[in-house]
Amino acid sequence: MPVRYSYSDIKKITNGFKDKLGEGGYGSVYKGRLRSGYFAAIKMLGKSKATDGQEFISEVATIGRIHHVNVVRLIGFCAERSKRALIYEFMPNGSLDKYIFSQEVSTTISIKKMYEISVGIARGIEYLHRGCNMQILHFDIKPHNILLDENFIPKVSDFGLAKLYPTDNSIVSLTAARGTIGYMAPELIYKRIGCISYKADVYSFGKLLMEMAGRRKNFNAIEEHSSQKYYPSWVYDQFNAGKDIELGGATEEERKIKKMLIVALWCILLKPADRPSMHKVVEMLESDIECLEMPPKPTFYTQEIPKENFELKASKELTKVSSSYLDSISWMVNGR
Repeated sequence: MPVRYSYSDIKKITNGFKDKLGEGGYGSVYKGRLRSGYFAAIKMLGKSKATDGQEFISEVATIGRIHHVNVVRLIGFCAERSKRALIYEFMPNGSLDKYIFSQEVSTTISIKKMYEISVGIARGIEYLHRGCNMQILHFDIKPHNILLDENFIPKVSDFGLAKLYPTDNSIVSLTAARGTIGYMAPELIYKRIGCISYKADVYSFGKLLMEMAGRRKNFNAIEEHSSQKYYPSWVYDQFNAGKDIELGGATEEERKIKKMLIVALWCILLKPADRPSMHKVVEMLESDIECLEMPPKPTFYTQEIPKENFELKASKELTKVSSSYLDSISWMVNGR
């Protein structure tokens, strides 16, 4: 179970909040050192009237019961008057985004390691979907929310937008869109595409996987004047034409990347019902490339929607998302 710390403990652990690691919509994150000598990441949460101290403690206990090698571990918390903090295990290699998009040699990792990271992320999400008493839907899978430990083992992190549902509940109800544009499943904005379910995380993972395989960002399908074609569309056309994508490296490395790209194309299919489960995604990533079938030609929903309409709709929906972490963690009540 997570350990409870006082606010004075938090100040000592962070050495007066001197080493700031980052800042997001739910608060600032600082590097700290525990009494045991281990480093930790301390997230100081913004103020909220959504929960009192006792409810916050009960919900934190729920996070503390989630243990998986590919999910970041909660070590402790602080709940003292208006002060709220979450203490996580420290990930020395930071977030995945700097290894996908950086051109610096110091942050380059091998294709083999990138493939292993992709499998680890898939296992972590599968655990959230199937490994707990309740189904945990993350709703914000993206490179910035994947942390890497000293051995580059990936950990799914930041459950600020997550929701928890009974495992037998295949369809969920949301009052507002959740996630990050570019990784957000289309059904979260346009309900006519399909019902919201765990397949929204599958879509986000597919967009992430596409970026990991190509070491580049997915260009937005709605960018009419872009000089570069939307990457997922280009990949599918290359495969469909029987062309080899210039990937570099040994043949085995090329096979791993091709496998990642094919699985990604399955994950980002327009209709949720056509996408695989995360359990199936893990199976496909671990299978031989010869066992994989190409998905049907994908339809990218934003290509069929005027750019200004999409941006207006997305903006309106995203403003409904709570900016408070304490609002968002109500999904954990009575869960594991």
